[in-house]
Amino acid sequence: MNRAARGVGELRAVLFDMDGTLVETEQYWGEAMFELAASLGGRMSERARAATVGSTMRRSMSILHADLGLARTEEQLLADARWVEDRTAQLLGSGISWCPGARELLIAVRAAGLRSALVTTTPRRLADIVLTTIRADLGGDPFDVTICGDEVPARKPDPAPYLQAMAALGVEPAGCVVVEDSQSGVAAGLAAGAAVLGVPTVQEIPSAPGLTVRNGLGGVDVAGLADVLARGDMADASA
Repeated sequence: MNRAARGVGELRAVLFDMDGTLVETEQYWGEAMFELAASLGGRMSERARAATVGSTMRRSMSILHADLGLARTEEQLLADARWVEDRTAQLLGSGISWCPGARELLIAVRAAGLRSALVTTTPRRLADIVLTTIRADLGGDPFDVTICGDEVPARKPDPAPYLQAMAALGVEPAGCVVVEDSQSGVAAGLAAGAAVLGVPTVQEIPSAPGLTVRNGLGGVDVAGLADVLARGDMADASA
């Protein structure tokens, strides 16, 4: 979707990814996958681990199995995915930390009266563990809408999760900034017609029209998000 076709708008909503963007939880997913690999008699490479960031569980398991040189049945793949989810849930229960600058940015977005959404590939049962911690820390829910990976017709990099969130918020893509740390998430945000702020952690994020890349959320404020939107508008105008 071309943002220019929607027209240029002022910043109205910010849509956030969760793992590795707002909270330091990617390490838990990685730990669970490394443990699964060990139980299968191998060791997952760092390259393969990086390729799973922001991906679906099915694709992540396919990457892990290929990396180990294993052929797994559909039933075994689903069992492995469930094991990783269950193990990650255990690890999430041990404590969750904010990514630098994320807490401050969420507070600023709410204080500015902007609409906000959490849009994650993580299934609801795990996302709710994180959301409970976030709500307790902030004294309330910073999100108007939360969309999880098991609540959408297609997952990132498909734009469906972000389009669903925008519809629920009642906003147009031209007024939205998406904040993401993965290639698939960035692709989803751009395909949905939003400007995107990429804050890579495990994966490198290649440049693209409508994308602004920063080394983390530290120091990012609402004015900075408005600048991301303006840069996205300029990229569309020159396309």
